[in-house]
Amino acid sequence: MENEKRLDMAVANFKELFTSNDYEIYSAPGRTELIGNHTDHQHGCVITASVNRDILAIVNKSLDNSVNIYSEGFGWLRLSLDELEKKSGEEGTTLSLIRGVLAGLKQKGYEVRGFNAYLTSDIPTGAGLSTSAAFEVLIGTIISGLFHEGKIDPVLIAQIGQYAENEYFGKGSGLMDQMGCEIGGCIYIDFADPKSPVMERIKTDFPASGYDLCLTDTKGSHADLKDEYSMMPNEMYEIAAFFGRKCLRDVSEEDFYRSLPEIHGTLSDRCILRAIHFYNEQKRVAAAKSALEENDFTAFLGILNESGDSSYKYLQNVFSMNDVSHQGVSLGLALSERILKGKGCFRVHGGGLAGTILAFVPNEKTAEYKRELESVFGRGSCGIYAIRPVGGVRLG
Repeated sequence: MENEKRLDMAVANFKELFTSNDYEIYSAPGRTELIGNHTDHQHGCVITASVNRDILAIVNKSLDNSVNIYSEGFGWLRLSLDELEKKSGEEGTTLSLIRGVLAGLKQKGYEVRGFNAYLTSDIPTGAGLSTSAAFEVLIGTIISGLFHEGKIDPVLIAQIGQYAENEYFGKGSGLMDQMGCEIGGCIYIDFADPKSPVMERIKTDFPASGYDLCLTDTKGSHADLKDEYSMMPNEMYEIAAFFGRKCLRDVSEEDFYRSLPEIHGTLSDRCILRAIHFYNEQKRVAAAKSALEENDFTAFLGILNESGDSSYKYLQNVFSMNDVSHQGVSLGLALSERILKGKGCFRVHGGGLAGTILAFVPNEKTAEYKRELESVFGRGSCGIYAIRPVGGVRLG
């Protein structure tokens, strides 16, 4: 009922702004990272899932060579298709993402024409659900649907979203976020070859597990964290470079440990610890995949707890070293441990350093968990989510 009301309002606003009854409807969801924390950029394996929150777009073709988007709560975004090159000073803006996606599609030989759109989102801002990736996927899906009969390969749409984020927006990231938003459902992805990632859908009955997926925004600021985010992949790359390789996936764990005395005298201890996280996380992803396929949710939750512990101790992405006085994620994890008392699981979610924690909470404790977390982090900070079966899609 609420979604129908939201859609009706978006359509009415589109008609008023663009004075047209001709429109199509598109949607792209946010995503949750279940396991594989900071391994995709090292060509590792992950498990991710789309969630039941999305960016909704009411769209039609424009009559000229322009893109005109009105985003609810943010206002107008406009650009000319004659100006798709990267612009100085535009990094970090939504406009840079639009420009980057359109440029990327054009470079791949796809026709890109103008369109009008009204956007509304119920993905909480700053909640670690990858709003930027959902937006990138949405723009690619719109171009695919409006001008290419929906036939642009979904993996390519995800890759072009990553290109826009890396090259135009200026944020180094792997491909997991865009894949999670574009493909939909719960998926295992092997990024051994990022140009052709191997993907498998995992069919598991999350609602029957007896647990609720809760994501809590601890309200930490992501401002000024760009350098620290970049250091996580970069320090892993340093280990790979020690062996003359591009990423950790290309360095065997045996060679890593055999060379550890020499590495220890050459690179920082944090580089080493982050590499240890990578190698162990890859084993955990494989084990989590097997547990889900066997519907062994107890084993799955245990593996997620191990992953979260590794992210805290070895990857070290739970708080910023430049601002140790603010540790909302650490506090949220401590509260989760106290409330859950060994049942369910809890872990840092996504990029880390500030922001969101993920928890699978027993159904009977969900109300208490939500109440306690929101008493500290504010009303509405703890959301209860479901896995959405589809990714970027045309709805009508």
